[in-house]
Amino acid sequence: MIEIPVFDANGKEVEKLTVDATAFGGKVHKKLLRDVIVMYLANKRRGTAATKRRGEVEGSTRKPWKQKHTGRARSGTVRSPLWRKGGVIFGPQPRDFGYSMPKQMKRRALDSALLSKFEDKETKILAGFAPTAPKTKEFSKMLKALGIEGRVLVGWKTADRNAFLSARNLPRTMFLPVGDFNAYDVLNCKTLLLTKEAFEALVAARKG
Repeated sequence: MIEIPVFDANGKEVEKLTVDATAFGGKVHKKLLRDVIVMYLANKRRGTAATKRRGEVEGSTRKPWKQKHTGRARSGTVRSPLWRKGGVIFGPQPRDFGYSMPKQMKRRALDSALLSKFEDKETKILAGFAPTAPKTKEFSKMLKALGIEGRVLVGWKTADRNAFLSARNLPRTMFLPVGDFNAYDVLNCKTLLLTKEAFEALVAARKG
């Protein structure tokens, strides 16, 4: 069993929750995490790099000089890749780097990412904090009281407009409902901050 501390908005520890590692796969599958992270990064690539080939650059198609008896190397066109301002040989062209993996693999990778955060003591649970209005100052004060520095992923049980608007202007802070978590976002943060309801929803979903 893994123990995770629960804090209030003032940074005081109020209790500890336990989670069974077997609910999240029992162990961290590092190779699967690597494969899934590479997939997410590939899907983020824009793939817009492009160069012009010899048929796309400006220039005449006329032969610059006759084939023989000039003392110079033979040449067929000023668009040749060997010439200045000529086309590019085997240059990059727009392409889609994205690909997908089976849902079961992505779910297992997410479980491994969450389990790694639990085991490495990089998870904190928040109780009794429910903003009634968008207040970035209050959200920032809460993060400071919890001693959270660097990149943080804040997980709510469901989409909460006030919490989202409070967190969106803070640097290195990402707000997501737990239903939208993926392995890349979980591993890309230094600290995982979950509300008590969000944590219970994660555990309940895996028990079901």
